[in-house]
Amino acid sequence: MIGYAFMGKAHSHAWRNVGSYFDVPAFEQKVLVGRNSAGAAAAAAKYGWADSSTDWRSVIRREDIDIVDICAPGFLHAEIAVAALAAGKHVLVEKPLANTLAEAESMAAAAREARAGGVQSMVGFNYRRVPALALARELIAEGRIGTVRHVRAAYLQDWLADPESPMSWRLKRETAGSGALGDIASHAIDQVLFLLRDHVTEVSGRTHTFTTHRPGTQGLEEVTVDDAAWATLTLASGAVASVEVSRVATGQKNSLKLEIYGDKGSLVFDLEDLNELRFLDATVPVREQGFRRILVNEPEHPYIDAWWPQGHILGWEHTFTHEIRDFLTAINSGAEPSPSFDDGLAVQRILAAVEESAAAKGALIQLASPVKSPAKSPVTEGA
Repeated sequence: MIGYAFMGKAHSHAWRNVGSYFDVPAFEQKVLVGRNSAGAAAAAAKYGWADSSTDWRSVIRREDIDIVDICAPGFLHAEIAVAALAAGKHVLVEKPLANTLAEAESMAAAAREARAGGVQSMVGFNYRRVPALALARELIAEGRIGTVRHVRAAYLQDWLADPESPMSWRLKRETAGSGALGDIASHAIDQVLFLLRDHVTEVSGRTHTFTTHRPGTQGLEEVTVDDAAWATLTLASGAVASVEVSRVATGQKNSLKLEIYGDKGSLVFDLEDLNELRFLDATVPVREQGFRRILVNEPEHPYIDAWWPQGHILGWEHTFTHEIRDFLTAINSGAEPSPSFDDGLAVQRILAAVEESAAAKGALIQLASPVKSPAKSPVTEGA
């Protein structure tokens, strides 16, 4: 695994625990790679890795390494992923797929070539593995809410609300690619595509940076990414989705809200109530209608049968365990993992279109070719 900060910690937790709950092929946590030798060694010991290194290039050449998990900042994704795939390693990379559309296209092309030789790859949109959202996808596919007309997706955080919050790599275009757009809009957009099994044809958007300079090591430094973004997406089916994201929404810690409205019903999800899905059945008489709460904790629900007795809730970290489970299962079976790098590229094209539209003051952007729909389920949907 390459990177040991926030995502490295989350992924390590999943690697440590997945075999205790799911039937997966045996594996070893061989080596953790980081830029700081002492930091990587300490994290490796803490997170269950046998060894540590500061040189990812030498690690991916090792014959005892079969899988590379990339949790490094976005500007490193393309170089590492392409090299690892060329070395015959299965690759899992955190979202968004890359910092730029060109990088994402090169990664997707490398993944397709590697896939022909049996080498697998997957992008880590972990919210596909929230049991309640996996259930929502099933209900939509079953026609329980009819034809989807529109979707509202809002992902709001406030960790940058304070203008004195210090500079970091996430606030620089050269390392992060974009701000709230790539960081959290990528999740919201992927959910729209995942839930509806659809693709986007038109995009309009706006981005804004509220705090343009933040304290850094050399005094005030310029913020070169967005703090918030808004987009309207037209889908091939005729449905319309609105997407709103912010990292300066005071009081919102990690709030992903999804509302899906069809002609026969509606679904509502809030990440802060991760184990619940709200469902309205508009086919019953009006006097009986109303959103009902589904507590997604039954063995019949996606992923749940591996965990606890009914009513014992899961947490955010379980989504990564499900992700690692699905990736290992795909490698073992030979099935193509989902979301693929092509699915990540589909999201990247939409992110690029939002930026293009924002630069043109909200102009409507036609996507040059239909974005490939992430229509494939995780290999264990309904597991």
